[in-house]
This record gives sequence, C-alpha cells and structure tokens, in this order.
Amino acid sequence: MTAPAGDWRLIREEARPGPMQMALDEVAAETAAEGGPATVRTYRWDPSCLTLGYRQDPKTVDWAFCEREGIDVTRRQTGGGGIYHDARGDVAYSIAVHASDVPGELLDCYHLLCEPVLDAFDRLGVDAGYVEESVPELYHPACYLRKLHPAHDVVAGDPGNDRRRKVAGNAQYRKRDAVIQHGSLTFSVEAERHLGTFTDAPVTPAEFRDRVVGMDELADGDRRDAVTAVEEALDAWVVGKGGSRDGVALDRDASWTDAELARAEELAETKYRDDEWIRTRPGDDR
Repeated sequence: MTAPAGDWRLIREEARPGPMQMALDEVAAETAAEGGPATVRTYRWDPSCLTLGYRQDPKTVDWAFCEREGIDVTRRQTGGGGIYHDARGDVAYSIAVHASDVPGELLDCYHLLCEPVLDAFDRLGVDAGYVEESVPELYHPACYLRKLHPAHDVVAGDPGNDRRRKVAGNAQYRKRDAVIQHGSLTFSVEAERHLGTFTDAPVTPAEFRDRVVGMDELADGDRRDAVTAVEEALDAWVVGKGGSRDGVALDRDASWTDAELARAEELAETKYRDDEWIRTRPGDDR
C-alpha cells in the first residue's frame, strides 16, 4: 500500500498549545474534504498537554496537578484514554486526507496511515512493530496503560530482546468526507508527570516504565533526530521510493493559509479550550 495520489503538503514541526494543535488537525481535515491538499505534519505540544479521549470521564483527571504543573488539558476527537504529551518527550504527527482516497475499513486504513510511523522507527534503528500478543490492562483511563492489542498497538525493544514496550499511540476519525489520523511517538518517558495527570492512578512510575519505552532508550540521537526521521518518513510515504511517484505533488515547505489559521483559532476558542467540551463527557447530561 502507498499514499493516495494528488496534491499533498508537508508542514514541519510547529510548537503550539494543545487546543490549537487539535484545531489544526480538524482544519486540515476540512481542507482535504473541500478538495484542497492532503496534509502530513509534525508538531510539538507547548506547553505540555493532557488530551482526553473523546468519551473519557473528566473525573479521572487531577485538575489541580495539571494547573500546578502548567499542563494544558483538552479533549480529542478520537477515542481511547488520556495521553500526557510532554513538550520534550513527545513527537506528534498527523495525516489528513480525503476519505475517498483511503480504505473504508477502519483497520486497513489505520495500517495504511501507520506505514510512515513504522518507517520512522526503522530510520532511527528502533525495532518497532505491532504487538504480537494481547497485553492486559493496567489502568483504563490512561491510553498507554490499556490492553495492548495486536491489531493496532505499536511496541518496541532492543533487537533480540523479548521485552517490548509501547512506544506509539495512534488514532483516527472521519469528518466531512475526510480522514484524520494523529499520533504520538514517545521520545522520552516522563512517568511521574504522566501518572500525575490522573486521579489516584493505581500504577507506580516503575510499572509505567515497564509498559512504555522512549526512543532515547533504544537509539542514539536527540529529539531533533527523531522529528527529522518522522518528517522524512512522511515525505517518502507520500512520494514513494525515489521521490517521483506518478500523480503526486508534494509541497515540502508548506504552511497554513491565513484562512486556515483563523478557522483554527475559532475552533480552539469555541471548542478545544471550552470547559463544556473538555470537562463534560459527550453524551452526559449537560
């Protein structure tokens, strides 16, 4: 499988607050749905941010800890548990493409859009792949501590070592004839802060590190090297080997239009920073 043909743009790592990052993902989906270019991008959470899964109970959040530590909180469009995105320890990416250009079956689409993620790990010399057997749940509210499933959870370890830990979380949703997939690759594990964002998590930092691994434990190089590997993998996935796939045009130095930024600011204020969106679980009485 390869990326669909057409016009694409690569937007290189930008540091923004979490609500704006979620808004830009949604805007990229709107652009693709309206016939504009598909988007691949990398981004950084600044400040660090806890994103709640779409249906996650806000009572599971330690709001006082997040406020004291200067950690943003927002809610994703995608499901699953909460994820703490550290400003240094997390490398984020997203892909937004017209729905007609990707498989309609969720798992097939997921595996297609995860191809550059696995390629990025390979470029860094990290032995990563889908977990081979289910791993039991440790704590349901935290995405990285939920049951690991062979269909979609990405784990990594040292070559020849049977101990493999989760290294990436990826999810997708469909909006207005577009598919958006976003995910986080762990560069370094911040176990205490990750667990601190939750209320009374029955997991110790040592147990968290036994489940989750960072790229800095498995390969040489700094965070910038990891970001570059993800960007190069996204580029190669779009244009194909040799960089000249027929029917594809990629703008490698793209940026958001003024209209997109204005739309994203609107979404960030009215949705992703809004207490009703963040602190009320969808479907609950308001």
